Amino acid sequence: MLPAADPATVHQELRTWLRAVTDIAGAVTLHQPLSALLDLLARSGGELMGYDFCAVLLANESEGMLEISGSYGLSAEYESQVSSSLSFRLGPQPSGETPSSRAFLTGLPVAVEDVLRDPSFRPWGRIAKKQGIGSLIAVPLMVNGRAVGTLNGYRSKPHHFEQDEVLLLGALANLAGTAIETARLREHEQATIGQLQTLNSSLRAQARLLQQAEEIHQRLTAVALGSGGVQALVSVLAGLLDRPVLVEDAALGVLAMAVHQGATVDAPPASERTDLEPALDTEGGLIEVPPWPGARPYLPRISVPVFLDEELVARFWMPGRAHDLGALQRRAIEHAVVVSALQMIRERTALDVEWALRGDLLAELLADNPSDSVTLIPRARHLGHDLSQPHTVLVIRADPEDGDARSSTSSEQRRILGLVRTAAQSTASPALATISAEYVVMLWPLPRKAGDLTSEEVAESIRKHVSKGGSRSTISVAVGEPCQDLTGYAQAFRRQRGALELARLQGYRDRTITLPGLGFYGLLLQLDDLSVLGRFADETLGPLRDYDDARKTNLVETLRSYLAHDLSTARTAKALFVHPNTVTLRLKRIESLLGLQLARPESLLQLNAALMAHDIGRVGVDRRT
Repeated sequence: MLPAADPATVHQELRTWLRAVTDIAGAVTLHQPLSALLDLLARSGGELMGYDFCAVLLANESEGMLEISGSYGLSAEYESQVSSSLSFRLGPQPSGETPSSRAFLTGLPVAVEDVLRDPSFRPWGRIAKKQGIGSLIAVPLMVNGRAVGTLNGYRSKPHHFEQDEVLLLGALANLAGTAIETARLREHEQATIGQLQTLNSSLRAQARLLQQAEEIHQRLTAVALGSGGVQALVSVLAGLLDRPVLVEDAALGVLAMAVHQGATVDAPPASERTDLEPALDTEGGLIEVPPWPGARPYLPRISVPVFLDEELVARFWMPGRAHDLGALQRRAIEHAVVVSALQMIRERTALDVEWALRGDLLAELLADNPSDSVTLIPRARHLGHDLSQPHTVLVIRADPEDGDARSSTSSEQRRILGLVRTAAQSTASPALATISAEYVVMLWPLPRKAGDLTSEEVAESIRKHVSKGGSRSTISVAVGEPCQDLTGYAQAFRRQRGALELARLQGYRDRTITLPGLGFYGLLLQLDDLSVLGRFADETLGPLRDYDDARKTNLVETLRSYLAHDLSTARTAKALFVHPNTVTLRLKRIESLLGLQLARPESLLQLNAALMAHDIGRVGVDRRT
């Protein structure tokens, strides 16, 4: 209502206004929510001005409209209808602008004295009539010269808004605008403070996490680089992860195992690892492996590979799922992998030095004329070997892939040498081993007591380790007779190397080869002077070779196939993909050139021996190391 002339009434109105201003200021000071403040402003406007309804509309600039944000006396149905019909859309509309949008855009009060008679209000007359609105006035809410919304007053009957009433409502709108802006600033301030507090808490949590991670790293490093090695490392890791941990080497041998609260963990057998690749592109290096039949416990396994120069050297195993691990547990695993790699580098370096010395010693033994043979036995004794005792020479080579005659790669040779080292650790008399060209050569002592491995058992163990390691490649091992003195090792090496290559020519793979197992080939390889075999092969087969070279024929291969197929012309023709008559003509030509009759047993024996001698020459058995 408007101020009256009566002083008592004026004083009462003034007290009412002061009380309303105090309430509004108190709501701002006490950090009331903005929604509560807006409702208070609407109620104060209605009570102070004597309006039946009142509303505070705030601009939603992203939507381009005014929204009822606080109200007094308006029904929820009216507010919902106004919002759904977009009645307070800003800017020109097909139905025209609302009084509220005009007040907001012009910054001037807009009044409608009779909503039912005002033609400009006709589009909204039905909604207003249903609420019981007879007249209205919209006053802009100004903040720093910019409209942020409107303060709307509604009467249930037509009403003429006098100038004093408009000025008084404008003063209230100015107070409301200041209160709204202050409340918004406080809300923004509180939101900023909240964000800073959250960020600060996050930074403190990260700092604690980093500190704990550093403590874990220092603890693991101290344990691993102490006397405990990898075993002490996994024992600490099992406590940090609250689960058992297993570490295996590249050949699937157990390097270390940590039991946790009586529980153990096993790794999947080689047959269950077809889909397990030593990859670096998994999340955090963790690989989750489903449980397999017989797994104990029957849970997925978390697998973490350990690499040195892109070579898989070990793998951690623990039960559980990768997503169940917390941040600190993941950090602990990462640190354990790094520390274990450092430990393995340290151990490998020490072994490399030790095995380099052994390799140098063995290289001299394999030479035809050792330059320092007098000191070989004392040098070997210093490295833990007794060369006064008989040793067996083992020659090891990776089998080529099907149709691939390539030489072994350096990584394959190093891997085989590592398996030799593993096998050597199982005996009290460690073996001597080195890499020579594409072969790994090893000297293995004769067993001295029950339980010591024989050379054949060592060969089988190394071959099984290669297959167990999940590699698609295989190896073959040639095992000779024991050498009784230092002068026999060079010749034994050439014999085993020749046996290995002869077996490969005959298609053998993944075999342990002995000279007796090669039959007559093995007997020939044991000749002291293998050069006589070359001369015998040249003298016997020379005419056939010369004929083949001059005419581009295949008489030598025809003879070999004929003997291999039990003198059957038909089977020989089938193997050579020629007509049987062609084989018959070639056989007659062979008899003519050699002056032999293939029907005579002594001729067949001579030709078989010559072909074997030729094979021994092909593999270079008589070449020097």
